[in-house]
Amino acid sequence: MKIGLIGAGRLGICLALLIGEAGYKVIASDVREDYIYDLQNKKYNGSEPAVQELLSRSTNVEFTTDNSIVIKESDIIFTLVQTPSLEDGNYDVSAVWGVVDDIKETLDKDLVIGKSFVVGCTTNPGDCDEFKDALNDYGIEVHYNPEFIAQGAIVMNLRHADMVLIGGEGHHRSTLEDIYEKIQLGYRSPSVHCMSRTAAEITKIAVNCYLTTKISYANMVGQVMTFAGMDDEIKTVLGAIGSDSRVGTKYLNYGFGFGGPCFPRDNRAFAAYADSVGVVHNIGYTTDKFNEEHSKFLRDEFIHQNPDHLPFCFRYLTYKPGTDILEESQQYRLCLDLLNAGYKVYCLDDNMKDQCDDRIIFKSPTENVCWIDL
Repeated sequence: MKIGLIGAGRLGICLALLIGEAGYKVIASDVREDYIYDLQNKKYNGSEPAVQELLSRSTNVEFTTDNSIVIKESDIIFTLVQTPSLEDGNYDVSAVWGVVDDIKETLDKDLVIGKSFVVGCTTNPGDCDEFKDALNDYGIEVHYNPEFIAQGAIVMNLRHADMVLIGGEGHHRSTLEDIYEKIQLGYRSPSVHCMSRTAAEITKIAVNCYLTTKISYANMVGQVMTFAGMDDEIKTVLGAIGSDSRVGTKYLNYGFGFGGPCFPRDNRAFAAYADSVGVVHNIGYTTDKFNEEHSKFLRDEFIHQNPDHLPFCFRYLTYKPGTDILEESQQYRLCLDLLNAGYKVYCLDDNMKDQCDDRIIFKSPTENVCWIDL
């Protein structure tokens, strides 16, 4: 059996290499010729940990820029192409439709035997059923199989998966379960949940909507404590709340709001879908609005804590430490707000210097500063 993967970006390359290490023959494609050339020569120029190590010792993974080769040679075809957000919160799945079109153009529908198409990128509820309808005449099974990972820890998250979500029926479903079982490290197997394609699409964005709600709840508690003059006990209070097994401690910390390329987009996508089916009191919209207001609260609070108008100093500006992603970074937003308020701003991490506002001073301060620590 050969596994194909179309879209070998941050997530795709990690999944392809892990599947190859698990013993499957893999062929992966991407539109970027220079990127594929480097991969073919065992060179990875990205920032994800463990990828270069996996690539260097890989023996089962081939790379190409030609999607038709992946489609022809593979029994299971994963796609992890980009699905950017639209203004209304929904996902633009035109790149997935491009892969569907490639499948139809490449294959003779009278000769296709037993192939499966697995969508791993985030889609809107109902999209995968439409992909299935478009491929019905080709006898191709369609599954929805999203990943629950964090940027900067993709390989680790795939190797220690809490949950595997598989939407859709078909004879390759057990193979998908086997793949995830084999790439795990540690003593336990992931919790596998099988359901319809649309239910799986809802589950994916609903999980992240819940986490954004939990983050916002913790920040709301922190705001209440601050306004009550008890900000020194925020951690104690949240620790007590999180110790209740019905709540749990994960994502229950006071600090910056949620950011990055996943949480904000999935939260808005779930809110948009809930709105489309008639949900009136939409938690997704409320959480998104609170996250916006929390960034303003932090700006005002840090300025209030700095009556001497000292420069501010950040340890990093990306949406979380250990990544190179500024997308919807609440840290970077606060930095810009402070700059626009007339403050001098330092940052100790100069890895993102070329992508940041040139007013930021990327070096250790030689004067007294107000540290941004949350």
